[in-house]
Amino acid sequence: MGLIRILSEKVASQIAAGEVVERPASVVRELIDNSIDSGASRILIKIENGGRNLIRVADNGAGMDRDDLLLCAERHATSKINELSDLFSVRTLGFRGEAIPSIAAVSRMAITSRTPDQLAGFRLKLQGGKIKEIEETGAPLGTTVEVKDLFFNTPARKKFLRSAPTETDHIVDTLSRIALPFTKLSFRLDDRDKILLSLPSVESDVSRLSALFGHEVAGSMIPMMKEIQGLRLSGYLSPPEWDRARGDHLFMYVNRRSVRERLLTHAVIEGYGSRLMKGRYPYAVIFIEIDPALVDVNVHPAKQEVRFHQNRLVHEAVKTVVEEILRQQAAAIFRVPSSASEGAMERVGRIEEPIGEYASTPAEVTISREPDLQVQLMIKESPVVLGQLKETYILCETKEGLLLVDQHAAHERRVFEKLKKSYDSATLECQPFLIPPTVEFSPSESRTILKKMEELSQLGITLEHFGGSTFMVRSVPNILVDVHWESFLREILPLLEEQGAVKGDQVVESLLSLMACHGAIRAGQRLSKEEMIALVEQLDEVEVPTNCPHGRPVFKRLSFYEIEKMFRRVL
Repeated sequence: MGLIRILSEKVASQIAAGEVVERPASVVRELIDNSIDSGASRILIKIENGGRNLIRVADNGAGMDRDDLLLCAERHATSKINELSDLFSVRTLGFRGEAIPSIAAVSRMAITSRTPDQLAGFRLKLQGGKIKEIEETGAPLGTTVEVKDLFFNTPARKKFLRSAPTETDHIVDTLSRIALPFTKLSFRLDDRDKILLSLPSVESDVSRLSALFGHEVAGSMIPMMKEIQGLRLSGYLSPPEWDRARGDHLFMYVNRRSVRERLLTHAVIEGYGSRLMKGRYPYAVIFIEIDPALVDVNVHPAKQEVRFHQNRLVHEAVKTVVEEILRQQAAAIFRVPSSASEGAMERVGRIEEPIGEYASTPAEVTISREPDLQVQLMIKESPVVLGQLKETYILCETKEGLLLVDQHAAHERRVFEKLKKSYDSATLECQPFLIPPTVEFSPSESRTILKKMEELSQLGITLEHFGGSTFMVRSVPNILVDVHWESFLREILPLLEEQGAVKGDQVVESLLSLMACHGAIRAGQRLSKEEMIALVEQLDEVEVPTNCPHGRPVFKRLSFYEIEKMFRRVL
């Protein structure tokens, strides 16, 4: 007798359910998707014990008659598509016809539903995927799905569930992500008799953002809206100072479907660039509207992964728009260069292929630089320098209040961009030493230096092996003449060792950042009034005036309102 056998329908259903139903939050997501697709305007969710004991989702959508109620329990039964080609025009959240049978296979389920043309509804009961009974019953318009004893028949799956509070947190996060783009719908999540989340229907995204992120964060977020070659991007970005240690508040949507796509997350982080410190993340909501034929949502049964036909184009478009919006926001704080107010089309990035075409020739993404009304209203005169605090911070008065500038971070940004521009154009100005300083390294450090001397020379640092573990510093970029060479070279050694394992551009930027840090004005260094004025004015000329190359903030603002509130002049 052979070793290969066909699995029973019960086992096959439980295995398939594992791809769709990972935890209670997966059940909530699938049922809410169905409720939204049904045209509901109100969705109520109730859970008990983190969803283990009970998940109930009730809506006032279109409902189902008796025949549809029976069919919905069958695998691959759906009202969303009819044939394979329909997958390339899907705009509903559900379409695979797997959710209900997969959930039913690992729970005790009851579905009650009534359509508008019926006086009574029907209730379908299932256990472990098997239909137990269907009966006529009184019911409100719409559908109510009750899922009890999740994973009762798969104890191996059940034991991997986390604590009830942890599973509840996952459910809250799932609902928050789904609900954000559907502002016309109301949602409520109850844990037994306690309301966990209440999201009434609202007119604006900002109101829904306030409910999910809090009023302070939502009020600080910068709106974005651009259309690039058929790709419509909109959303909200937090200023760099509103950063977090986790990336759990990056909300990504493709045609209003909540997705967890690394490509988009990477594009947003790249757009923020050095405005964020390493390991920090912003609050961001990105909505992408794209022709369904150009995105594959059928990657995984959970439908949270997508594949774009032109990944590079989408990535560069998102990165470019995020970068441009943040640049506009930063420019509003200081004097805005005249070029920023011209109604011209500025080329802001080169990417491959316009959406919808498959030509191999490069295409340039362009976004309109028509002056944003909000930016125009925020344009200010140059800040008035008042003095220096702790020989570290430059105090300035603006029309809105007090501006505190970190002199080291500000000069570091200026030096970095100057070094980067010179490096890119191969015009780095260097100065030879009349009496070259010598630096001694350990044997292992010496081997690294010997291997990387050519790379160092490209950065304007010329070393000569003096014998043994000693090197002479022959010439350096002008900005680095006065640095402590031994500590500087020891600090760049780990970066030199990374070169090759890490993308070259990233290593070069890290090296230039370190050079700028060592060559910049230090904290605790007294500056003349003229030097302070010059440094503040130079922030008008840099591309990213908000943060140093390592992501630390260059300045902080304190409004007159906040100052007057401190002194209780206002309530």
